Amino acid sequence: MRLLISASLLAAVLGAGAASAQDIAAGERSWNKCRACHQLGETAKNGVGPQLNGLFGRVSGTVEGYSYSTANKNAAITWDDAVFAEYIKDPKAKIPGTKMVFAGIKNDKEIGDLTAYLKQFGKDGKKQ
Repeated sequence: MRLLISASLLAAVLGAGAASAQDIAAGERSWNKCRACHQLGETAKNGVGPQLNGLFGRVSGTVEGYSYSTANKNAAITWDDAVFAEYIKDPKAKIPGTKMVFAGIKNDKEIGDLTAYLKQFGKDGKKQ
């Protein structure tokens, strides 16, 4: 009986982990919502929005050569998973005065997938 309960518990834990795992391919599909304004990769340049190489760990408003809103420059937030998730759900709520015009991504799974996709790109634009 004890073995049966332990096996059931293990299966439930493993199943929950698999269900919450990030899907980089799905994140790449989600990236299509971003690519009209942002670039990634070794040839990325600033466009309507700043290039997003090495986003995580970077302070908001600091990509060289991009003309940020005063709000973004003054926000002084460091991008990590939690901050990015909050921001991408509603950019104007997280940084009032941002010039980013985007309705947001509300689905937590999609945000996790997009985060995993973005994290592949180092500061130099190379996939790590």
